[in-house]
Amino acid sequence: MASRFIRIAVAYLVIGGTLGLYMGITKNFVLMPVHAHILLAGWLSLAMAGVIYKHYPTASSTRLASCHFWLHNLGLPTFMIGLAYMMTNGHELPGGVLPIGATAVLLGFYCFALNVWRTVRD
Repeated sequence: MASRFIRIAVAYLVIGGTLGLYMGITKNFVLMPVHAHILLAGWLSLAMAGVIYKHYPTASSTRLASCHFWLHNLGLPTFMIGLAYMMTNGHELPGGVLPIGATAVLLGFYCFALNVWRTVRD
């Protein structure tokens, strides 16, 4: 589980860095919130979760760890597509894409928090 989190985190790092470079080259920074969310909720959060799961293998073998992974990695791209659309068009996509994605990421965070509180011990 730890390696899955770390590998997907690196994918978010590359995507976020590429978006940042694109914004710098074009001098169009309207997608700055998307860039920041990809790097913080994608790269940083998932890399740290991977490190925690590596150091606490009991936490990595739970159903909560799997729920965290899938909620986060299905929710974050959905959230970012919705946020990018809103930032560039001035209104949300129909169907609640942005709040559904954001809620999935938050539920993933809750799974991670509950998992850590239940399994991580000195």
